[in-house]
Amino acid sequence: MKTFTLLLTLALIAVAAAGHGSSYVSRHDANIPGKPLSHGDHHDGYHYPAYKYEYGVHDPKTHDHKSQWEHRDGDVVKGEYTLDEADGTKRVVKYSSDKHAGFQAHVERIGHAHHAHHH
Repeated sequence: MKTFTLLLTLALIAVAAAGHGSSYVSRHDANIPGKPLSHGDHHDGYHYPAYKYEYGVHDPKTHDHKSQWEHRDGDVVKGEYTLDEADGTKRVVKYSSDKHAGFQAHVERIGHAHHAHHH
């Protein structure tokens, strides 16, 4: 996950540096207060898994518009991503994952598809 985030950050920085649109990356790693580490944690370097991150791209030149956020608190992950499709619709995917329900995703398509007419 850290490799993906690093690669994503570098890609977004490259896009922003090229002068195309705007992008943002925000990442927050933290141990959750009130979640004690177990006895073994002091010896193996394990920390309670918790993070929050988000990113987005808005490029009016290429019409690349997308965003994502994700939060993790222990074994529970929740997130959402959106992207503008080529047909004019917006895809919104809300997802969650935990040890009881597994991975769950809800996909929504907003708007009506527009198809280009060629003469």
